[in-house]
Amino acid sequence: SGPCSSIMPVSTDMLDGGVAVVTLSPAASSNTFSPEHFDPFLSCLQEVMANPSCRSVVITGSGRFFSSGGNMDDFSDAIENGNIGDIVQEMTDKLHPLLLKMRTSERVFVCAINGSAAGGGLGLALASDYRVCSPEAKLASAFFRLGLSPDGGMTWLLPRLVGNQVARKFFFNSEVWTAEQALDYGAVDELADPSALLDRAIEVARDWGKWSVSSRKGTKQLLDASTSTFFETQLHFEQSLMIASSQTADFVEGVTSFKLKREPSFGWFEEE
Repeated sequence: SGPCSSIMPVSTDMLDGGVAVVTLSPAASSNTFSPEHFDPFLSCLQEVMANPSCRSVVITGSGRFFSSGGNMDDFSDAIENGNIGDIVQEMTDKLHPLLLKMRTSERVFVCAINGSAAGGGLGLALASDYRVCSPEAKLASAFFRLGLSPDGGMTWLLPRLVGNQVARKFFFNSEVWTAEQALDYGAVDELADPSALLDRAIEVARDWGKWSVSSRKGTKQLLDASTSTFFETQLHFEQSLMIASSQTADFVEGVTSFKLKREPSFGWFEEE
């Protein structure tokens, strides 16, 4: 067990290869964004991301849900109390920096989607670098049903995976995708039997986490930038990151291992 194992809504295990597995409890999976669940989850992720031995993070849920959206009772109480705007702002003020951190971190994020993902919970899955999904899982935005516009980074993340019009229909039709549909559209990367789901996610996390810091972090940054910059700008961005990464110990190891015809063994580095 890792540093967050004492926090009841979430547990963490640090495995070989620098893989941290963060598991939401059944209660936290079904009610992720209530403060009593989300605050420990956020603290746990911040802690593992600050750990220099952590190269990749697997996030999974428990029971019927991977991660649900906001709690309806909390919303109803806030509407009655007249502070719903404050509640929504507080929730998104916590979620949005986490999503941004996931996209820009050197660490690889893999979601093992064990059950339904909705609202901000779906945003959490889409913000990861790879998604392994149980055939029993379902994906829903759930925002239109509540009279809300989408959040959780979904309008930026989903079109990049499935295309703009498929994402538009997902929202406007208030669609619920089966795991097979999500795979066909490209919203998830593969399906795995529930009994093998976590092991497969860990395998991907370990494989993707073995590369150098420059390769992992730089590629994530470049891919996210590529859809919103001119080609010339992207070339300058690639050049600057490649020059920087060419001056690291990892590049020395990469060249040396290539010449010696062996697999590279990249070092451990703290996030810059």
